[in-house]
Amino acid sequence: MKTLPIAIAAALAATQPAAAADPARLTETVKTLASDLFEGRAPGTAGEERTIGYLVARFQELGLEPGGPDGAWVQKVPLLHTRLGTPKMLAFDGPKGTMPVEQAKDVYVSTVRPDDVARIAGAPVVFVGHGVKAPERGWDDFKGADLKGKVAIFLVNDPDFAAKAGEPVSGKFGGRTMTYYGRWTYKFEEAARQGAVGALIVHETAGAGYGWNVVISGGGENYDIARKPGDLTSVALQGWLAGEAATRLFASAGLDLAKLMAAARSPAFRPVELKGVTFAADAPVAHEVVTSRNVLARLPGAKRPDEVVMLGAHWDAYGAGKPDAQGRIYRAGANDDALGIAGLFEIARAMKAGPAPARSVVFAAWTAEERGLLGSEYYAANPVFPVEKTVANLAIDILQTAGPAKDVVLVGKGQSTLEDDMARVAATQGRRVTPEGLPERGLFYRADHFSLAKRGVPVLLLMGIAGASDLEEGGVKAGQAWIDAYTGQCYHQACDAWSPDWNLAGAVQDIDLVGTIAGELANGTAWPQWKAGSEFKAIRDRSAAARR
Repeated sequence: MKTLPIAIAAALAATQPAAAADPARLTETVKTLASDLFEGRAPGTAGEERTIGYLVARFQELGLEPGGPDGAWVQKVPLLHTRLGTPKMLAFDGPKGTMPVEQAKDVYVSTVRPDDVARIAGAPVVFVGHGVKAPERGWDDFKGADLKGKVAIFLVNDPDFAAKAGEPVSGKFGGRTMTYYGRWTYKFEEAARQGAVGALIVHETAGAGYGWNVVISGGGENYDIARKPGDLTSVALQGWLAGEAATRLFASAGLDLAKLMAAARSPAFRPVELKGVTFAADAPVAHEVVTSRNVLARLPGAKRPDEVVMLGAHWDAYGAGKPDAQGRIYRAGANDDALGIAGLFEIARAMKAGPAPARSVVFAAWTAEERGLLGSEYYAANPVFPVEKTVANLAIDILQTAGPAKDVVLVGKGQSTLEDDMARVAATQGRRVTPEGLPERGLFYRADHFSLAKRGVPVLLLMGIAGASDLEEGGVKAGQAWIDAYTGQCYHQACDAWSPDWNLAGAVQDIDLVGTIAGELANGTAWPQWKAGSEFKAIRDRSAAARR
């Protein structure tokens, strides 16, 4: 047998798959983080204090260095926490009289302004279709309409979500695959850019990807990054309008909502004022600023330490809630995302055990993902390591716990060359890539990697609920049964707890896949690229000179 030249052997060793994640260590981490001691890991609570201490101690134990600002382990994240009280007034007024609406039944609203009262005084109401302003796609739902001081009503998802074959919009926004323009976060942001004082999205289960029960589960709470007065949104109240209530409202103004929904699928659509209809609201608001923290750990690069490969998972969950059937009150997110944090520890352990990487590797445990990706958003707006020299962001957020799989699920097909790396590495595991099962739900835009993607950093997300895994035992049918059980019973509930029934062999496959890709990037010179057609390509291209 011939001996490989030393340089080639070293290069191959540096890019071999990471040492297999240990199910026993994964279990130990998850059981700890999901225990009652951590009180459901809600930001700004005693549970956070214990969580941060635990995460820092674990990264120290693994031999990593602090990766936060000024040599600290943490990056402080100021969060505005609001809770809407019982409204004194919540009603539409129109040609046929007053139409009171009930919170959690007809509407669900909250605020991200630090005001003692959320008040809207008889604001005109305007229907803006899907509320999309996308010049690169030749689309503008606003057509210069003045929305200052008005309440904007949006349709959920993209203009082509419900398009029929042959309609002009077909395919402009990815068909059934959601773009960022379809996300509720975009619509609220656009309402503020247009100067609106209120923003309501008409709820449809198919377009939203979840039922009304999920919409109202927030209990009137909301979170945002604490902002300076000049940066506050103009929107006093934002939220959802139940489909049946929307139909009644439009009818009161002599309008047919179903016909307007069809009209909104045309690029010729123009905003439609609900003539004579106004919206009034007066609700007390409890608000506070809490300081939460991202935890950042670093494995310094030996050759190009200024180039950074980032891996991330979120440490937060939902804290205490109403007791479930078993009396459990803590919604502790054992899978979402304590298992992701456990995966980061395993990847860090394997990397630290080998030669120092050429590039730096940063492990990020984000806060406030469940409150709107706020920890990662704060980091992306205030990066410790420049985003233009961040090689990639690899995210783990929920992994299936039903056993080994013949495939790995890809979220966001067609976005970046990292998916090609995924396919290649998966093949070494004897697996293939399967595109996500329900791209209309926009999962690509619903995890922490998205905050970095918006700044141009190529990203890859591993998410076990994105599509049914083809399990070695039971195939796709068994994979779908696992998703149905998890999302139907345990997602964001106290039921998301560690179970002795977990089979972590599939999670190990995915963690090892992420670790291998991270190792290749950390020891190589390649810069992953956005693919043609991605909405993030132009952003990355503008900083190309920094990577030459």
